Amino acid sequence: MHHALFFHGETLHCLPSGALYWPARKLLAVSDLHLGKSERLARRGGMLLPPYETQATLDKLDRDLEGTQAEAVICLGDSFDDLAAAEGIEEAARLWLTRLMAGRNWTWITGNHDPGPIEIGGSHRAELKLQPFTFRHIAEPGERAEISGHYHPKASLAGQTRPCFLADAARLILPAYGVYTGGLRAHDPALTALMAKDALAVLTGPRVLAIPMPR
Repeated sequence: MHHALFFHGETLHCLPSGALYWPARKLLAVSDLHLGKSERLARRGGMLLPPYETQATLDKLDRDLEGTQAEAVICLGDSFDDLAAAEGIEEAARLWLTRLMAGRNWTWITGNHDPGPIEIGGSHRAELKLQPFTFRHIAEPGERAEISGHYHPKASLAGQTRPCFLADAARLILPAYGVYTGGLRAHDPALTALMAKDALAVLTGPRVLAIPMPR
C-alpha cells in the first residue's frame, strides 16, 4: 500500500501514513511531527485539544518503522511544536521515542518551529545531503533533487481532503506527519509557485492515489 516514485534515479515509496521510504538506503523520512502541539496551544491560550497527539504520532511512527524495518530516520523539521514542548515532553513519550531511536541512525533537521539541538539524542543538522538528494525543512527555489516538508500540503478528491505529497522533476514535498497538524491546499500560490505545472499530488490515506496537482 504505497505509491512508488522514480525520482533522480532512485525509487521512493510514498506511504499511506505520509512517511517516505527509500528502500535502497533503508531510510524513512517524516516531516512536521509537531509533537506537543496540544500542550503548546493550551499554554498560549489557544484551542483546547485532547492531549493525545504526541502518543498517537509516535504510535504511527512505530508502525511505519516496524513495517519498513528502516535503519535510518530523517525528521524534516518542526518535529516539536516549540522549545517548551520539546523540554516538557512527557516521560512516557520520551522513553517511547528513545526506544524508536535505539539502533537507528537518526537525524533531526532544524525547522522553523524547532528549538535547535535538544537533549534527546540523534544528530541535528540544518540540512542533510545523501546523494543524489538534499533533505531540508523548507524548499528552496531553483534547487533540484530536494526533499522537504514545512507546507503541510493537502488536496481534495471526490469531496474528501487528504494530506498529500507533492512531486515534480525537481523536488518532493512531504505532508505533515503529526496527527494534529493542519494543511495548506495544493492550489495555494505558495505551492503553485514552487511546483512545475506537471506536478503530482500523491494523496495519503487507506488508498494512496496519485493525481495531477490541483491548481
